[in-house]
Amino acid sequence: DEPMGCKAIVQARMGSTRLPGKILLPLASKPALFHVIERLRCCRTLEAVVVATTQSATDDRVERFCEILEVPCFRGSEEDVLDRYYQAARKFDADPVVRITADCPVIDPGIVDEVVSCYYRGEYDVYGLSGDFPDGLDCTVFRFSALEEAWRKAELPSEREHVGPYLTKNKDCFRVDGYRPFQGLRHHRWTLDEPADYKFLSILFDRLYRPDRIFSTADILDLLKKEPDLMKINSGIIRNEGYLKSLERDKQGSGTNSNSTSS
Repeated sequence: DEPMGCKAIVQARMGSTRLPGKILLPLASKPALFHVIERLRCCRTLEAVVVATTQSATDDRVERFCEILEVPCFRGSEEDVLDRYYQAARKFDADPVVRITADCPVIDPGIVDEVVSCYYRGEYDVYGLSGDFPDGLDCTVFRFSALEEAWRKAELPSEREHVGPYLTKNKDCFRVDGYRPFQGLRHHRWTLDEPADYKFLSILFDRLYRPDRIFSTADILDLLKKEPDLMKINSGIIRNEGYLKSLERDKQGSGTNSNSTSS
């Protein structure tokens, strides 16, 4: 058994520019965020699930939804996501903290458990899903002390708007590695970021969702093997577009260390 204290913090906000309100869009008649939380609650390695949203009024709906699901909700900075994560982890004594994003409604509990177990076995500072995995299964485990150091020292936009880059760029200072269970699946896109993604995932959930069973990565791959044309619905979208935009802001020199952001 893994030590207690491991908590998932789900990054969630309504203010998506490409697909506004995406995290509460219905999939099989239930909001996308419901599916993320339901799946994480099936993980044997997680002590708790927390949602970290923003202080924006548009995210009042997220907080109300968390109350309905009886999930703890933290509200923090909208732009400084690293600060939001750090403050949430500190408040809820998460060590380690598993980073999940709310645009991953098919997050696989079995894969999350494998990543967490590997993290503990290797005594890492950062350990995540790596290799050729489908976009939408993303999960990373952070040791709290490493997260705190990143929070103190990170300055670039790409390091504040995202949780992991400062740590993964400084591998000489942190023990970083990844779990690589897949080969040749990088072209699969199961995340929720564009209207085409929503169309794809709506069909996926209509085919596979059952309230008494969590469908797995293997179930999705079996369906797509039988119906390969489904993959055409959202193919061609740039992976990790948000992070690429942050890197552009790095070049513009707009980074500030905002670790004093109130939450």
